Amino acid sequence: MNGARQASLFLDMLAAERGASKNTLEAYRRDLDDYLTYLNEAGARPDDASAATIRGFMASLEERGLKASSAARRLSAVRQFHKFLYVEGYAPADPTAAVSAPKRGRALPKVLSVDQVDRLLQVAHEGVVHPKASPSERLKAARMACLLELLYATGLRVSELVSLPRSAAKTRDRFLVVKGKGAKERLVPLTDAARDAARAYLALLEEQGKAVGPWLFPADSESGYLTRQAFARDLKNVAGGAGLRADKISPHVLRHAFASHLLQNGADLRVVQELLGHSDISTTQIYTHVLDERLKSMVRDLHPMSSGER
Repeated sequence: MNGARQASLFLDMLAAERGASKNTLEAYRRDLDDYLTYLNEAGARPDDASAATIRGFMASLEERGLKASSAARRLSAVRQFHKFLYVEGYAPADPTAAVSAPKRGRALPKVLSVDQVDRLLQVAHEGVVHPKASPSERLKAARMACLLELLYATGLRVSELVSLPRSAAKTRDRFLVVKGKGAKERLVPLTDAARDAARAYLALLEEQGKAVGPWLFPADSESGYLTRQAFARDLKNVAGGAGLRADKISPHVLRHAFASHLLQNGADLRVVQELLGHSDISTTQIYTHVLDERLKSMVRDLHPMSSGER
């Protein structure tokens, strides 16, 4: 039985036994057609393919410039195909068992520029003093300004930020003591802008009689304080006012901005690790890759040699 016939039987099984959709079957068909073309050029058949054959196919994908995610998907289709052949008795063994999937590169975090952060802060602060804003709208704007100033000043995790005690807005220190993952405490810095925004927000909160309970950001939720989801939703509204795409903005992106901007201005990686509360420095090192990409982009765009000029 030739490979095309075996692939057809495999697709029939996916449709009959697993209820695969038309689009899914087409995707498998494309992947298997590519694999069978490789086997034909290599003078091999599916029922006598070895682990070396599979690795050769994966190497050919890399040579063609396929992304690791695409190559991994193609290998998944080939794995299922060979497992089917083995289980149904069309092949004496499954050669894919000893083949590892290609490692996927770690996704770089989305990072805002300093100018974009400034625009976000500006829009949030403008909402506080807007002449037509109602008391509740002004309080909500002051809360957002406080959240953004604190987040950009400290690099707190979102869960740490929304659960800050009210005392955080009253401190005279230039730092906060935060209890992070594993109940580990760490010190994070406070800028004058962050302290001023927190005090202004707390004053409005107390003025409107909303300062109930121990939390700086009280809310009608199970925890008693603002949820991460509510913060993220409100932040997207501010992003729109700042002319930024909502899908590019989240509270976590502000944490990324805090870290990358520090490193961009010469901060030590170990210091940034401590501020972020990372237990492993390899987690923090992702931000150095962001800077590397920026440097590459700068050289590509600005270096005279990149345009062919000499």
